[in-house]
Amino acid sequence: MKAFVFPGQGSQAVGMGKDLAENFAPARAVFEEVDAALNQKLSTLMFEGPEAELTLTANAQPALMAVSLAVTRVLEAEAGLDLARDAAYVAGHSLGEYSALAAAGSLSIAEAARLLRRRGQAMQEAVPVGKGAMAALIGIDDNRAKAIAAEAQADVQCVCAVANDNGGGQVVISGAKPAIERAIEIAKANGIRRAVPLPVSAPFHCVLMQPAAEAMAAALSEVEIKRPQVPVVANVLAAPIEDPQEIRTRLIEQVTGTVRWRESILFMAARGVSLFVELGSGKVLSGLLRRIVESGTGISVGTAAEVEAYRALG
Repeated sequence: MKAFVFPGQGSQAVGMGKDLAENFAPARAVFEEVDAALNQKLSTLMFEGPEAELTLTANAQPALMAVSLAVTRVLEAEAGLDLARDAAYVAGHSLGEYSALAAAGSLSIAEAARLLRRRGQAMQEAVPVGKGAMAALIGIDDNRAKAIAAEAQADVQCVCAVANDNGGGQVVISGAKPAIERAIEIAKANGIRRAVPLPVSAPFHCVLMQPAAEAMAAALSEVEIKRPQVPVVANVLAAPIEDPQEIRTRLIEQVTGTVRWRESILFMAARGVSLFVELGSGKVLSGLLRRIVESGTGISVGTAAEVEAYRALG
């Protein structure tokens, strides 16, 4: 059985999607649709940079979705991909959940682009720059990370929480800057292999993002969400959802909730998924997979050469 997974922020890179656009008309059509939906030549920014502008949350989120959907449309046209037939599940890491929903037919590409633009803006606006922070803890499990976050929060009396349980001993924490700095101190004192601040502009996936959650509740209330052709494994549940109203609810919760990626992969693997196909920019999720499920196979499709390699699999 196959599952198709869609990357999140951090997978962006200048040049992503360019060779897809040069080689495949369906990819060009996706990039044109996103450009039109945002009234911006986002594709030019993706192909040419500058990197600092592409990395801005409000640009990176719709850009990554665009590449993922371009790959999906190319595989449908060139390799006979039919998600309804070929996928047991789809899932996406954070913003990638919107990509998964668009690929599964719940959202149009244009609506996904506009929602992600709003999501990126709202997340950036929720906390003043410099007030929040995130850090990666390496060589730790979810329970130990929660304990460290709780101790740091108690010590400095401000928010600290687990944002991403990525698997393979990698957990990301998020919160107020003093709490994250304290958590790093606690982690190092407890022999955690690595505890490093992340170069992000806001503390994603914690309660400080509540203003962004409210903004997304308003934005999502205006969008039609259809029943997906494939069950979507939701970040906040690590379990599949198909009801349109529940999808809307879980997307709102996701803004402040933990991305339960490790559990999501384990859920799919336990139900017979052995091949995980990452559609979009980079190979982050394929790399994480190898550290979560030893028996699982992960492949990445994000370039013209990788499209050909996927087609050769038959």
